[in-house]
Amino acid sequence: MGQPGRKLASGRDADIFEYGPDLVLRRSRKGRSVAYEARVMEYLHGSGYPVPAIHDVSDDETELVMERIDGPTMVDYLSRRPWQIRRQGRVLAELHRRLHQIPPPDFLRPAAFGQGAALVHMDLHPLNVLIGPRGPVVIDWTNAGRGDPGVDVALAYLLIVSATIPGGRFERTMLGWGRKQLIRGFLGGRDRSALRPGIVEVAERKAADPNLSSEEIQAMRRIAREVAAER
Repeated sequence: MGQPGRKLASGRDADIFEYGPDLVLRRSRKGRSVAYEARVMEYLHGSGYPVPAIHDVSDDETELVMERIDGPTMVDYLSRRPWQIRRQGRVLAELHRRLHQIPPPDFLRPAAFGQGAALVHMDLHPLNVLIGPRGPVVIDWTNAGRGDPGVDVALAYLLIVSATIPGGRFERTMLGWGRKQLIRGFLGGRDRSALRPGIVEVAERKAADPNLSSEEIQAMRRIAREVAAER
C-alpha cells in the first residue's frame, strides 16, 4: 500500500486518511484486524446494501482501503436541515429493515449479544450513516454479526434517546424536541413497548461499555425500567 494523505477523521479505534481522489484508508490504532469487517462489507455491497466499496486490505490486516463517501453524518445533515428530522428517522428504520432481510453469510460471527439468525449491525445509529451524493451509506461494521433484529433496533433506539445533549437550556430544549421527532420517525408509529425485550437486554449489556458515559448508562437503565413497567 502507498502512503496515505491527510487525516480526515478519528473514531474510537481507527483513523481515516485520504487515499487518492475517491478512496480513504482506515487504519486501526490498536493493530486490530479489519479483514472480517471488510469481508462483511464486500458481501453487503454485493447484495446491493449501501456500504462503501472495498478496494484493498493490507497484508497485516490493520489497514482498509475503501470508497470515499463525501457527505455529512446523518446528525450533521439534520443540524442543517431540521425539517427533515422525522423523514430521516424513517430512513434509519428502512436501513435496519433492509439489512435484516439480507440472508446472512456462512462466515458471519455470532453478535456480541442478542441471539438470532439475522444479519445485524449492532451500532446502526445516525452517527454511522453518511448522507452521500447517492443517498445514505452505512459505515463502521466492526460489531456486525448474526443476531436478533429486535436487539439491533433496540440498541439504536437506546443510543439515540440516552445520548447526552450539550448546551444551555434553549439548546437542550431544541435538541430534545428534534430527538423526539427522530424517534417518532424511526419507530414509525409503534410504541416502544414493542422493543421491550431488546431494550432490557441492551441496557444490561451496555452497562459495562467503556465507550459510554455514566450518564448514558444511567439513562439506558432508567428507560429499561420504564419500558419493563409499561403495559
